Amino acid sequence: MAIERYNPRSAEPRWQEAWSSAGLFETRDDAAGEKYYVLEMFPYPSGRIHIGHVRNYAMGDVVARYKRAKGFNVLHPMGWDAFGMPAENAAMQNKVHPREWTYANIAAMRAQLKSMGLSLDWSREFATCDVDYYHQQQILFLDLLKAGLAYRRKSKVNWDPVDRTVLANEQVIDGRGWRSGALVEQRELTQWFFRITDYADDLLAALDELPGWPDKVRIMQKNWIGRSEGLMLRWGLQDNERLSVAEMSGEGVGREVEVFTTRPDTLFGASFIAVAADHPLARAASATDPALASFIADIQRGGTSTESIETAEKRGYDTGLRAIHPLDPNWTVPVYVANFVLMDYGTGAVFGCPAHDQRDLDFARSYDLPVRPVVLPQGADATNYTIGTEAFTGDGRLFHSDFLDGMTPDEGFEAVAQRLEQQTLWNRPQATRKVNFRLRDWGISRQRYWGCPIPVLHCDACGVVPEAVENLPVVLPDDIDFDTPGNPLDRHAHWRQTTCPHCGGPALRETDTMDTFVDSSWYFARFTAPRAATPTVPAVADAWLPVDQYIGGVEHAILHLLYSRFFARAMSACGHMDVTEPFKGLFTQGMVVHETYRDGREWIAPSDITIEEVDGTRRARRLSTGEPVEIGPIEKMSKSKKNVVDPDDIIASYGADTARWFMLSDSPPDRDVIWTEAGVDGAFRFVQRLWRLVNEAAEALATEPAGGAEGGDAQAALGIRRAAHRAAAGVGDDIERLAFNKAVARLYELVNSLSAAFSQPGFSTDAALRNAGREAISILIRLVAPMMPHLAEECWQVMGLEGLVAAQSWPEAEPELLVDDEIVLPVQMNGKKRGDLRIAKDADAASIEAAALAMDVVRDTLAGASPKRVVVVPGRIVNVVY
Repeated sequence: MAIERYNPRSAEPRWQEAWSSAGLFETRDDAAGEKYYVLEMFPYPSGRIHIGHVRNYAMGDVVARYKRAKGFNVLHPMGWDAFGMPAENAAMQNKVHPREWTYANIAAMRAQLKSMGLSLDWSREFATCDVDYYHQQQILFLDLLKAGLAYRRKSKVNWDPVDRTVLANEQVIDGRGWRSGALVEQRELTQWFFRITDYADDLLAALDELPGWPDKVRIMQKNWIGRSEGLMLRWGLQDNERLSVAEMSGEGVGREVEVFTTRPDTLFGASFIAVAADHPLARAASATDPALASFIADIQRGGTSTESIETAEKRGYDTGLRAIHPLDPNWTVPVYVANFVLMDYGTGAVFGCPAHDQRDLDFARSYDLPVRPVVLPQGADATNYTIGTEAFTGDGRLFHSDFLDGMTPDEGFEAVAQRLEQQTLWNRPQATRKVNFRLRDWGISRQRYWGCPIPVLHCDACGVVPEAVENLPVVLPDDIDFDTPGNPLDRHAHWRQTTCPHCGGPALRETDTMDTFVDSSWYFARFTAPRAATPTVPAVADAWLPVDQYIGGVEHAILHLLYSRFFARAMSACGHMDVTEPFKGLFTQGMVVHETYRDGREWIAPSDITIEEVDGTRRARRLSTGEPVEIGPIEKMSKSKKNVVDPDDIIASYGADTARWFMLSDSPPDRDVIWTEAGVDGAFRFVQRLWRLVNEAAEALATEPAGGAEGGDAQAALGIRRAAHRAAAGVGDDIERLAFNKAVARLYELVNSLSAAFSQPGFSTDAALRNAGREAISILIRLVAPMMPHLAEECWQVMGLEGLVAAQSWPEAEPELLVDDEIVLPVQMNGKKRGDLRIAKDADAASIEAAALAMDVVRDTLAGASPKRVVVVPGRIVNVVY
């Protein structure tokens, strides 16, 4: 009888409704089973899910479904990272309120995600722009303020003049705002900060206690925290008439400049001092030097991101000041204002040793400054060693360095430190040891409307005061306009006016809102008790956290993950939970990439392309015109290059299970996956093949043979059971290791084995084969269920099995079926392979020879003649010579 093709458009909505009606994925805190928390990084509600979402959430869903089947009480929630600038941009462009735009997008994306069949607990859903969520975030802010972990100070910031907001360094790309593309300016504003640096040592040390994190992410975080041991070193300045008496008083301006260095061993290679444009010494010198003032103003129009500083041309201005070498009072070096020195790292001043630092070397070559090597590479000749275009940053021995000659850099560090610690300048030690960090405190102020209001007030009598907890939440006003650039909260007619909770007098609300990274730095904790009247229920948070498996893109390896680690510590310090590391396991998946196509004038979408192969060469034509187009490189999907695949189109054409299967099967999950139509077609063919196999098995097993069947081919039945149980063990191990592509390969292999076994003559009448086949099909369906859950339910129903497969337990492999008691030996005849012999592992040579001669292919070839000899290499091969 003909088997109808599997129809995902009919099946998938039906099973999604069945799961929802049964409440299968709603998590109860008191349910039986060990707790397991799996979480994918929640999406920004842009309005459409993209194919990368399909991959990300499919991976998390496989883990969640597998762990439920293993008996765990699984928490697998979903929410929305919903505040931020895109909503304000949309409000300005489309004349729509950011709230309306955001919630409409959430509704659309929720429907899309549900169409994927994800086993999410939608009862815990929230958006970070929900008043309830940011109410709790305001409570957290006040707790951090009370604990001294939040504070306010003036700071130089990156200012986007188009979006009119502060940008983090990472949001400045090539000197321009990451969204507006406007040239970034530097301004000094009073900003709110979190003291993440209070935890710098702990954040660094604890990385070694996260074995479930990728090494590359831990290294990235270590580099970002940037712990370095060095010296705070004071250089005296020669008297200079350009600096007034007033400037020479106070905090030593005009008398000295202090630098932080990790390489005091290279002091004898020093050729300049460089200070930041906003260093007090630079400001003092520019007061009488208009050219320097102009140079500083020019620098301050550039970005402050690490990337922009490293890639920018090294520029400086000689102030005319001279610094006295700490180890030689007769040696002075010039003091420059330079564009590659930042005020918020170290002291805002560095000494340059061009021979052994590439940045210093580039600067020295530009300004014709001395380049004096003081570290000699092993095997180099000290009499003629010079530095060319590359600085030497390796190890060696110190030379040209007076009392340091012959020492290693480490020995030189210690010798210089000891000498300068004993040496004084202005009655203080000339140097002190210091541990420094690249990590800076987290500036959270943003000058925009669509964000969590910072719950503080400005009172003329009391100063800056926190809002009273009973007055929270501070709710964003609805009646705002975006006709004028800038923060609408600054212009609102009455929202700012309020009453001081301390003195009862008039006060103004803070109009800065919080950086959206704050919203995403604790959402994982809120999911444990999303409707609580407090940020967390500590006992519940402690029971669920840390997240057992967190999944998301490596682009969040630094900021989001580091801020979340800080927030976990801060929340613990404030009594909201007792967990300091939020994510036990972390997995960063690869991107989804696609070929690009263009006709010379414009990029062409894949949906308008047809591919054909002519004489072994792939060629592309445009469907709409028939014109040939150029096949470009495989790149990350982007709207600008139109190489984007719409998940809705794929689900409509092939079904969600096909999309999930392809995403899981095509490549290792930590690598990029290349989206191809051929690959998706192949995945869909496998869906149909599996469907046919189950239907054929169901038909064969539907009725008992006449008179009943007893006994049967026990050896063949054992082979079926062994294949199924081995697959159960292997697929489970692969999912535990997130090796989804390997799990898929095992399932292909199992389907091949079962297809061959079920096609054997007599399968439907052999009791042993029928029983083994029924068990194997049940195992196969349960193994497929985490990856293709809708198809699995349909197959489970076809087999007449009870309940929903999503509620079934994971098949337990019988240990004795995992042990190989047989081996396969290749059988050759006159050196040519003719077949394979399966035989007991402990068979002796005589038994192997007899079994080989009994093979059909051997008997047919010999045609009754006797072989000249049979060579048996136990465990390796059989060769029949005739």
